[in-house]
Amino acid sequence: MKQEAKILEMSKWFGEWFLDENTRQAGKMTAELHPYEQLFSPVQINRLTLKNRLVMAPMGNISMCEETGRPNEKMIAYFVERAKGGVGLITTGLIPVTHHIDNSLTELGELSYFPRIDRSRTVFAGWRDLAQRCHSHGARVFLQASAGLGRVGNPQCLVNSMKFPGSASFNPNWYMPQVPCLRLSDHHIRGIVKAIGQAAADAKSAGLDGIYLHGHEGYLMEQLTNPAFNRRKLGRYADPQRFGVEMIEYIRERCGERFPIMYRIDLSLALNETYGERMAGTSMKKFQNGRTVAESLDYMKNLVKAGVDMFDVDLGCYDNWWLPHPPEGMPPGCFLEIAQISKEYFANEKILSNAGVPVPVVGVGKLGNPDLAERALREQKCDLVMLGRPLLADPDWPNKARAGRVGEIIPCIGCQEGCINEFVEGGHPQCAVNPRTAFEEIYPETPAPAEKPKKIAVIGGGPAGVTAAVTAARRGHSVTLYEKNSQLGGRIIQGCVPGIKVEIANYLEYLRTWAASAQASYGLQLQLNTEATTALLQAGGFDEIIVAAGTLDTSLPLPGLESANAHQAVAVLQDPRLLANAQKIVVIGGGVVGCEVAYFLAKEHQKQVTVIEMDQYFMNHACTANRGYLLKYLYDANVKLCNCTRLLSFAKDGVNVRRNTSKTVPDPYLSWTPILPENVLNPLAPKLKEEPKDEFLAADAVVLAAGGRPNEALFHRLQKEFPTLPVHNIGDSFQGGKVLEATRNGYALAIRI
Repeated sequence: MKQEAKILEMSKWFGEWFLDENTRQAGKMTAELHPYEQLFSPVQINRLTLKNRLVMAPMGNISMCEETGRPNEKMIAYFVERAKGGVGLITTGLIPVTHHIDNSLTELGELSYFPRIDRSRTVFAGWRDLAQRCHSHGARVFLQASAGLGRVGNPQCLVNSMKFPGSASFNPNWYMPQVPCLRLSDHHIRGIVKAIGQAAADAKSAGLDGIYLHGHEGYLMEQLTNPAFNRRKLGRYADPQRFGVEMIEYIRERCGERFPIMYRIDLSLALNETYGERMAGTSMKKFQNGRTVAESLDYMKNLVKAGVDMFDVDLGCYDNWWLPHPPEGMPPGCFLEIAQISKEYFANEKILSNAGVPVPVVGVGKLGNPDLAERALREQKCDLVMLGRPLLADPDWPNKARAGRVGEIIPCIGCQEGCINEFVEGGHPQCAVNPRTAFEEIYPETPAPAEKPKKIAVIGGGPAGVTAAVTAARRGHSVTLYEKNSQLGGRIIQGCVPGIKVEIANYLEYLRTWAASAQASYGLQLQLNTEATTALLQAGGFDEIIVAAGTLDTSLPLPGLESANAHQAVAVLQDPRLLANAQKIVVIGGGVVGCEVAYFLAKEHQKQVTVIEMDQYFMNHACTANRGYLLKYLYDANVKLCNCTRLLSFAKDGVNVRRNTSKTVPDPYLSWTPILPENVLNPLAPKLKEEPKDEFLAADAVVLAAGGRPNEALFHRLQKEFPTLPVHNIGDSFQGGKVLEATRNGYALAIRI
């Protein structure tokens, strides 16, 4: 198997960067380098000049348009908000232009959840409106055109229309590897070239400023240009570079020399370096001959000759999804070295664009700290900086950074629950820490003043309580926030402890700063170390009460618990010394918390860890990227994962479990295909058989991570004790588990009281 030393080194680093304090510090929100002279300097792309070097990444506009694909007010307002925030260049999300070729794109009724520019003139007005309104705020807009999805497209087209997905060669579908993707003909591929050229011409006509080609992540454009997926031996497109070069040449023919062309590419799929020999027995077994770094650089050189003006570069594809979609576990600035390799190659080869200027390389990946982004430019690791999720968390990131108000930036927490998992589950992109994201058309930037100011009590200082309290106070209500502990933050205080959780630590700091600012500006009263008793609430004379009391840990009252050395996961995070004398640890519960605690104990405390989970899958319902990252590095850390395993009882020196030993039990470390949403049936999936076996797992200590349940008792009691007052239940005490739900609940309630 061919593995490249540099990529292998980076792959290992991605799993242990947090052990280095300097790297952890790079992920924290700081303003030591302000003023940011490089970030806010102009840059030339072909003949186009951008006002600064900040680029909005292609962050989804899936299910944000009309069913015809026409951009509507929701989608336009979403992009305009980022333009107002000061970003220099906006790139749209994925816009496939091959619905007539790629069967996976179009749903029943000729509808699609993707925006379209290829449908007809009915969609053009939406694009013109989007471009003009973003231009009015000084931002440029590039359309991200896609050749299609191919093997990573929805295989339901086989059921809906009896048509197979297509690809460059016969490749397994990513969602359902049992479904083959058929080899596209040269005629169809030539049709894709024509379709992308037409899309570029339409974008130019609509007033958009450039075309951005998605040649990455294992989408169809990559499948046609990477020998891992394109294994054709004969025909026009057997040379993997032929399609890409031909496509650029045709865009230039249609749009002229001055229309900017940007290309998204991975320097390596990094599959061999991620999985090694494990690939042989999986759906990835055909993909071992991907482009090398040298071959990717040579391809980029030929793309420039054909007319490409700018690249953004990183690693990976859908089969190691945490690379192109780096979650909280990935290091800050994770792909700057990749950008630097590309930039130095262009300089050493003296490669210039068709405009006669150096080819800019955009740095991507976890660059939400303004100091880190500025330093990358000063050290010439890249020429521009791409921000995706940080601009969903705070569209005003550029304006705040430029003004030196870094402490006011809402930090991305890397959870990907809103921006990615929402549309995977059937919604549209949102943001866990910014409830206005993708609701800009209905939520104004400044909430309307309260028509009748009220006295409001908020109980609980986690994300839901703080969001509700600050928002209500901002509107003019008299708000008192009660928190029984000494600090605001709720469960995210413990969530900050593992080294991979730098971003959630940034958010905790932001919440506290936000609440303190509301004290000074809006009269918010913070009552820490105060339990909101009935007598206290009665004495306060409140008009409404908001309960955000959080979760209660799930207990496991099984035989032997009283004599076992067992601790809740939250307690272990709060005080790891509880396990100081334990070496063998069994973690009960394979959700996100259980797996994060297991990794924390294995990597940061050198424990020998086993995790048991009743479900077939670990971290079910977590974002695929976040889940895949942890599974990969739990495997590397020799953490034993036991799925389809039920806890029977505790013992002083371990636990008794019942494990399904059937060969039909899925590989617990499987991260190269996703867990399908529960409403999607895979009729080709093997049926799970039961072959139970009782086993004893030795352990010096047991960590309970069996989940939490909403702490609803306080809400129900207050409803009874205050029968004439509105009492509201939000956050984890209503529906536990996610910052996304907590902030969404808190904000939606506070703006309507």
